[in-house]
Amino acid sequence: MATTPIDNDRLSEIAQVTGRIQAAVETVIQGKPDVVRLALTAMIAEGHLLIEDVPGVGKTMLAKALARSVDASVRRIQFTPDLLPSDITGVSVFNQERREFEFKPGAVFANIVVGDEINRASPKTQSALLECMEERQVSVDGITHLLETPFMVVATQNPIEMEGTYPLPEAQRDRFMIRLSMGYPAAQAELAMLDARTRVSPLDALEPVADKATVAWLVDTVREVHVATAVRQYAVDLVRATRVSPELRLGASPRATLHLLRAAKGSAALDGREYVLPDDLQRLAGPVLAHRLLPTAAAHVGARTTTEIVAEIVDRVPLPDSDDARVTRLGRRP
Repeated sequence: MATTPIDNDRLSEIAQVTGRIQAAVETVIQGKPDVVRLALTAMIAEGHLLIEDVPGVGKTMLAKALARSVDASVRRIQFTPDLLPSDITGVSVFNQERREFEFKPGAVFANIVVGDEINRASPKTQSALLECMEERQVSVDGITHLLETPFMVVATQNPIEMEGTYPLPEAQRDRFMIRLSMGYPAAQAELAMLDARTRVSPLDALEPVADKATVAWLVDTVREVHVATAVRQYAVDLVRATRVSPELRLGASPRATLHLLRAAKGSAALDGREYVLPDDLQRLAGPVLAHRLLPTAAAHVGARTTTEIVAEIVDRVPLPDSDDARVTRLGRRP
């Protein structure tokens, strides 16, 4: 389907807005520009974000900083084993005065939902997020309630602690556009953190630098980023390669292909381009695809991670030929 090319004025405005958001988040998350960029990519590509890492590296801090940088409705859910699905989606309550049932919205009715330690909730409660993350709606007692726009779930989880946790099922993981890991900070960043946070948390001083209408405009504009036919075919080739890999017993879904392309559009917009390059797909293949894949028993025994397998697939799948690449770089439709 043809799209209207993004002009330079809109590209400049995207750069200004996203630059403000990234700078605001980096006042809290220091020394991690690539991590902040990935989180911002998920936001403007209308995706959901899964932050997975060991305790104490700033997972929740990143989620809260991203939410606070935007003047929009934010709800935080602390996932626990006793959390009920109705706590997330809402419940119908009988009104004695009006003699009728009325709907009480749950915590998911917000522009940005921060789910802390999502794998501590039971599978029944986790499944309450399936409909809202994919369809942007909630169905309670046969009635469908639409969620606000924009809508984004930012969830955190600890991948190494098993006691008292319920691993996310494949259907849940597949709904997250990007999974990222914080990693430990560099020595200088950790030293700066000691100086900055012994007195006050930088999160308290973080002021919104954009509003929900601006984020909605970013999402709509990023959709118009052009993707040449050769680049779309390259995205399909990357995803299909995961389905035939001898090291994977579950490859990426068609939803993964869509998420990869949408994330690549967001990455291109952050770089000030109105078109997607194969480089965008290569850079995002790991964060978008790896968490959706299941390794074979042999790969697991060999301590092979899905991130390593995706990286090898990216190296192996041929790039578009030179003519198609030229058209792609020019941002013109073939």
